[in-house]
This record gives sequence, C-alpha cells and structure tokens, in this order.
Amino acid sequence: MMEGTDNGYPLTETFSRLSSLLASIDRDFLIATDDTQVKISELQGKVVGIYFSANWYSPCRKFNKLLIEVYEQLKRQGCDFEIVLVSSDEDIGAYNNYRASMPWLSVPFSDLETKKALNQTFHVEAMPCLVFLQPNDGGIDDGANTLLDGVELIYRYGIEAFPFTRERLEILHMEQREKEERQTLVNLLTNNGRDYVLSHDPLSNQVHVTSLQGKTIGLYFGAQWCIPCVEFIPKLTSIYRKIKQTIREVHRTENQEDFEIVFISSDRDEASFVSFFETMPWLALPFGDATNKSLAKHFDVREIPCLVILGPDGKTVTKQGRYLINLYQENAYPFTDARLEFLEKQLEEEAKSLPKTAFHARHQHELNLVSEQTGGGPFICCDCNEQGSGWAYQCLECGFEVHPKCVGPSPLHNT
Repeated sequence: MMEGTDNGYPLTETFSRLSSLLASIDRDFLIATDDTQVKISELQGKVVGIYFSANWYSPCRKFNKLLIEVYEQLKRQGCDFEIVLVSSDEDIGAYNNYRASMPWLSVPFSDLETKKALNQTFHVEAMPCLVFLQPNDGGIDDGANTLLDGVELIYRYGIEAFPFTRERLEILHMEQREKEERQTLVNLLTNNGRDYVLSHDPLSNQVHVTSLQGKTIGLYFGAQWCIPCVEFIPKLTSIYRKIKQTIREVHRTENQEDFEIVFISSDRDEASFVSFFETMPWLALPFGDATNKSLAKHFDVREIPCLVILGPDGKTVTKQGRYLINLYQENAYPFTDARLEFLEKQLEEEAKSLPKTAFHARHQHELNLVSEQTGGGPFICCDCNEQGSGWAYQCLECGFEVHPKCVGPSPLHNT
C-alpha cells in the first residue's frame, strides 16, 4: 500500500467522500454518547455503518440490542469500525434518550438537511436500516462497495460478516450453502453429549433422535413469556393431532412418513420451560442445551413463535410453517412445494364462490374481497390475530383486514 493512502485511495480523497455525506457547511463533527464532538476525519480508514433508526419504532429498539452487542464485540477485537446514527425521532428529548442508549456516534438532531440527504442518497424506505461504507468508497461512487442490507447481515451473521465486504459475504453464503447440503436431522438435534430429545412418557422421557429419521419434523421455536407463542399452542396442538390421525387412518397400510414436532425453547428459566412444555403433546430439546441457540441462528429465527419444517431427509422444507398452518390448517401437511401449489389452486377455486363483499361484527364498514395481487397479503388478521396471505376481506377506507373464514354478519347491517 502506498504511503499516505488508505486501500489505494489518498486519505484526503477518502475523507472528502465521507465528509460530503456526514458534514454540513457549518459542521465537521458528529456527537458522541457523552455529548463530545468527534471530528468526521477520525472515521477515515474505518468501515462505517450509517444507521437509520428511531426511538418510537419497536423494531428499531429490538435491533439495537443485537447491534450494540456486535459493535462492542468488534471494538474489543480492535476492528476499525464505527456506526453513525441518523435519527428519525421527532423531538430532541426522544433523540437524546435514544442516543444515550447507544455506544456510537450521531448526526446532530438539528441537522435536518444532512439527515434528509442521507435518506435520499441511500433510498431509505423502512427502518431499521443499516448501510455499510468501506474506507475506500464513502458511499457516493457507483455503489460497488456499499452494502445496503446491513440489518439483514447483522441478524444473519453478526460479527462473522465483518468487514462487511461483498467478498466476505460471498464466503459466508458459500459456507451456508455447504452447511445446508450437509444438514441432517441428527446433526441438527444432537451434540457431543446428547443424542436424544425429551418426551412426556413417564417410563422413559428420552427419545433417540435417530428414531425420528424419515419423518417430517416441525421445529417449534417459542417461549412461555411470549404471549403469541402461548396463544398459538392450542391451534398447533389441534393441527398436530389431526395430522397424526390422518396419517394413521389414511396411510396405515402404506410406508408413509410420520409427523413430529420438537419444541426449541427460548424460555428464561427451567421452571418456565417445564411449565410450558407440559402444555404440548410433542417432544422438546432439553432446557439450556446449546443446540437451542444454535438452531435459532442456523434458521435465522428473528421472531417467535416460529415453525420450521424439515423433510424426511432432514433438509429444510420451509421456515413458514406457522403461516401455512394458519392458512391451510392440517391440509398443509407435508408442507412441500407440490402440496402448496395444489392448495393455492384449490384456494383460487374456492375464492370464486365467495361473495365480493362482507361485513364483520366488530367493524362498521363494508369489506371487499381482495386477492394477494390486489392487496390481500401478507397481513395480520384483525379477528384472530394470525398471519394471512392470498385472499382476504379488506376495508378500503381504513385497512381493516380479515381472513375469509373470519368474516360474519354484522349486527349493524342485519335486516
């Protein structure tokens, strides 16, 4: 590398590029957590993350916890890395409270022009948004070195993604593909000290993982402290039993793959795990087993409840098991592409017989039948609070939206 350069670019040129993004006519600094001013020139030679966020938006607050952990790990390792907050908070008090919870730098609250320009430069349409700039691009070249999907990368890979270059990401993607190709039920659910999962059998509460091979397996990620997880259990239990019953009745003379679910706990203590597991008729990984966390990372589980479906070969069929259960009930089994294609066509046919408009008992406006292409999904049903997609009844005035199965006559319109 040439003396006085950074990755082949003169330091003055690198700084001018970064400065053009983060500075204003009368400001060449950023604000640290302790309110001190940090010169933008101190960022030269570093990988910089431009973080678009707001205190009032819960997904931002949730992402902060992970981002702070990654940031502090990289700092402890001596990495040349910094983050700059671009806040969308609407008052100075909220901005200051939010900034105080973060260990990185911030664009001043009063500099609306710089914040607006940054949003436009990187085409920010949703928060949280994290853009990574390399030391040699400043983010205003042809975009070859700028990564716009930083939130996705942090969630998926954490510190492993550093220095957030395309070359590093290609390596991680290749490793992920290789891991998926090697994936089996045994290497997913066992570790060096354990080759079983737990059952409710009073005589022997251990089931060897090898006995589950050849079955379609649902991995249910949840926790007792999570209200949606608790609310989903009765529905999933009913579907689980119906699937098992159908397999016994329809396929008892055939070599048909069985179905099983394994609970992957995110409970905070063993008592909660035991209490929650008692409400389930299926299997579970032991509480505190390291495999619980490794599976959540492997399948990129960001929200619970989550139901991942594995095929009889141990490979991933879908990570959208919960959504498919809500949409198709027990008919979703075995969750394969061929099965879902059949169900989608069946749903299209059924939709032809649905009334074009309907009413809901808790809503005063008329609801219109819409398809996925005209606004039917994805959505959260305002009646059952479960995910939906495809066809829906939607209020064109205020956005109220429900599954077709959740509509009914409204008392306001009974005649």
